[in-house]
Amino acid sequence: MGFIFSKSMNENMKNQKEFMLMNARLQLERQLIMQSEMRERQMAMQIAWSREFLKYFGTFFGFAAISLTAGAIKKKKPAFLVPIVPLSFILTYQYDLGYGTLLERMKGEAEDILETEKSKLQLPRGMITFESIEKARKEQSKFFIDK
Repeated sequence: MGFIFSKSMNENMKNQKEFMLMNARLQLERQLIMQSEMRERQMAMQIAWSREFLKYFGTFFGFAAISLTAGAIKKKKPAFLVPIVPLSFILTYQYDLGYGTLLERMKGEAEDILETEKSKLQLPRGMITFESIEKARKEQSKFFIDK
């Protein structure tokens, strides 16, 4: 009778273990999907911000270019056109970020860094471990109780 009872308990333990493993896997999958969704939303907000900024900056650039060109013609001083150069770089960058391929190029560069320059990504003193966190906590704790 004890053998049948222990066999049933072993079967229940095995089923429970499989259930816990499946549940942990499902939870991890949900966390990964949530993190991906959050990242995508943040990137969409960044692109939207860039496009909105481009509208305002483009308007400013247009007025500045027309005014500076008119001033250069009226005063006969081409030096008035000099501020258009740096402003055009900013306008081009914002356009590339909002509507161009800047993000794809940045992604490609990041992937290249991850593949070929791993040493530049290493944290000082290596990966953070539970032991290093506990050591720091114990050093900072006023009420240290070691169990």
